[in-house]
Amino acid sequence: MLNDAHCHFFSTQLFSTLAKGRPEQTPGGDTAATADALCKELQWDPPGTPQELADRWAAELDRHAVGRAALIASVPNDEASVAAAVQRHPRRFVGFFMVNPGAPDATDRVAHALTELGLRGVCLFPAMHHVPLDDDRVRRIVDVTSRMPGAAVFVHCGVLTVGVRRRLGLASHFDLRLGDPLRVARLALEFPEVPFIIPHFGAGLFRETLMAADVAHNIHLDTSSSNGWIRYAPGLTFDTVLQTALGVVGARRLLFGTDSSFFPRGWQRAVYEQQKQAAVSAGLSPSDEALVFGGNFDRLFKPPA
Repeated sequence: MLNDAHCHFFSTQLFSTLAKGRPEQTPGGDTAATADALCKELQWDPPGTPQELADRWAAELDRHAVGRAALIASVPNDEASVAAAVQRHPRRFVGFFMVNPGAPDATDRVAHALTELGLRGVCLFPAMHHVPLDDDRVRRIVDVTSRMPGAAVFVHCGVLTVGVRRRLGLASHFDLRLGDPLRVARLALEFPEVPFIIPHFGAGLFRETLMAADVAHNIHLDTSSSNGWIRYAPGLTFDTVLQTALGVVGARRLLFGTDSSFFPRGWQRAVYEQQKQAAVSAGLSPSDEALVFGGNFDRLFKPPA
């Protein structure tokens, strides 16, 4: 069993949104043509319709023997794209979506996405949207999520870089002070029925992430990406990170992920192989390995009957 808890759904709508941040973009241009132009500049494959991109992801998962994956709508207001992918392949995909708590319709959008669209993961990026996690607007979003069994809150903490924005020359005015895992713990303790997910082991705030997860047992960590933040801690290795995390949160609160995003690169098998080897080095039992690489995902996001 192999499930990926962290893949980005780089839809046509995402590229259209990114294009709006470029001064040379003509307002009101054709969305698909804009996406194709940006992909040509990036030397990436254009995504096409959400259904076409969903089919490509399903084939990619088949090629690597991955059972299910979380697909993240990676800009606000792109819930419909991921919802279309989930509708296309309901047994393969779990839909996550980004929300800006500062938007006036944020709470209504979350309620609509979780009820009408069937999405399961609400993604908060406090450093990106400049809304602290202890802000009442965030609390209202979590409160809505708490009323939906099977829904989770994903909170990006620590260092935040968005590779596609950097490659397109788009400024990223992120406030890293706002991505504090200890503030996630406060929310998690207030809403103990809601699973919280902190990706990338806290992306540089590893100690604080472990502290948060130690006091709030509904906090889960995802292992995704190359975890380049490790370079901020001299002498630290991914093997050590995994072993330390296992010692604090145990195997039941770790979710394997790759942070895969665009094509033709597709699913990042090298990330899986690195993490698989680290699990062997950590002496993970077969049952615990099964939890980390798939079982925990299925427990949090039960597949359709």
